[in-house]
Amino acid sequence: MNSQAGAINFTKGMPFSDGYVAGGTLYISGQQGPGPDGKLAGTDITVQTSNAIASIRKIVEEAGFVMSDVVSVTLYFTDLKDVPGINAVYKEEIPDPKPARAAVQVAGLIGGARVEISAIAVKR
Repeated sequence: MNSQAGAINFTKGMPFSDGYVAGGTLYISGQQGPGPDGKLAGTDITVQTSNAIASIRKIVEEAGFVMSDVVSVTLYFTDLKDVPGINAVYKEEIPDPKPARAAVQVAGLIGGARVEISAIAVKR
């Protein structure tokens, strides 16, 4: 796909695009990071975080961007106690310079996920 315009859809049958490119900007929907079987990968926060970032990477690359193009990330998580585990994975898997970031505790996430991550990337 080129980076000019269009939807990226890996999640079949859902009423949204996983990513959408408009004017050199890629908007990535919240990713929970399913395992290879397409289902949520257990309850371990580090595994869920790593898989969510891998899903973001897949969308970024499919759109013709690179991870260093990511300029903003929003984390949604269900338990403040999970933040150290999320941060440990995030520090390792998100390249420097780190994008701007917001972190929001929520009452719950679809499918029982403990973390969901959305992002915005800008073609440089």
